[in-house]
Amino acid sequence: MALATLRALVVACTAALVLASCSSGDESTVAGKAESTERLTIAVAYDQPGLAVRRLDGTHKGFDVDVARYVAKELGVPETGVKFVEAVPAERENLLTTGAVDLVVSSYSITDKRKEVIDFVGPYFVAGQDLLVRLTDERITGPESLNAGNLKLCSVTNTTSAQHVKDRFAQSVQLVEYPNFSDCVTALLAEQVDALTTDDVILAGYAAQNPELLRVVGQPFSKEEYGIGMRKGDSDSKAKITAAVRKMIDSGEWRKSLEANVGESGYAIPDPPQLTS
Repeated sequence: MALATLRALVVACTAALVLASCSSGDESTVAGKAESTERLTIAVAYDQPGLAVRRLDGTHKGFDVDVARYVAKELGVPETGVKFVEAVPAERENLLTTGAVDLVVSSYSITDKRKEVIDFVGPYFVAGQDLLVRLTDERITGPESLNAGNLKLCSVTNTTSAQHVKDRFAQSVQLVEYPNFSDCVTALLAEQVDALTTDDVILAGYAAQNPELLRVVGQPFSKEEYGIGMRKGDSDSKAKITAAVRKMIDSGEWRKSLEANVGESGYAIPDPPQLTS
């Protein structure tokens, strides 16, 4: 091999190594993986209109989906590089600790028990538990009114929303559980149950889908702070994700997304919360 050719090859190889070292990040962190691969796997709900739904064509829509995409973009991941998987409520911590997903953005309430296992960025939204009823049903004005008659209250299996109502407000209400929120909505429309309870913003999404049939009572009786779930110990990524959420709020994109996804329900868009973690 000629000396000039050899020198050119060395220079080319050296340049390639330099470029590789400059573009590679620590893929054990969310920000590093985003930088190196321009890909992230994010868990979202599939059945929460307004927050996150998986549509028949396989696309995803909702406020949580918008938050996930905005954060990913700020970390350097294009929309095509975001892979969404389903955030089954009982599996969310496991999805993070096993590395099956990088982030969870799924009406994920920040609690001390969960913070023992994972970290949160947030709150990026504060919801309150409320009731969804048929539009023309004037009997139900709040959780206490569920004591009247033989009313049936629906919620999703492995959640505590309905039991919270029964224990605290309406001891005589009959509890009905289904696997998914959409099943409860179907039962409500069919008059098989009288109300559905969960976070008000989720209920608003269903009301927005059926504004001529359903309404949110509008008397929230709890406080649920939503956070972005991530693995513990990734402080650099946590700081970057916090900055991304703050930018979404300050830019107006946060409110714009909420108005687009739940505004038709009549849900009162709240002021954005202060990020504390």
